[in-house]
Amino acid sequence: MDGKTFVIEADELPPDDRVIVEIDGREIAVFNVNGELYALANYCVHQGGPVCEGLLSGTVGVDDDLDLVYEKEGEIVSCPWHGWEFEIRTGEHLADPNYRLPTYEVVVENGGIYLRL
Repeated sequence: MDGKTFVIEADELPPDDRVIVEIDGREIAVFNVNGELYALANYCVHQGGPVCEGLLSGTVGVDDDLDLVYEKEGEIVSCPWHGWEFEIRTGEHLADPNYRLPTYEVVVENGGIYLRL
């Protein structure tokens, strides 16, 4: 598995769940968002909190009729220290896109989940 680090067997990470691992001194979380896998650094850019251990939720948006709607259920993680919210798919901070969590490539191969660092 050249260039990849094993994380977990794919069938051990159900949808809407996450696993946090340490690789080369870095904590990284792999999230299963509706069957799609994403990986983020478990280090909040605000004050270094364990962001990936926080609440998984959605966010409020506006539809075409300008009504408020709840969307992106399970696609937002909130840092447990100060509540900073990040989109799991991109690592982007919801309020200010200048802030972002490092993301990592996830590879599924032979039933295993791997990270390419």
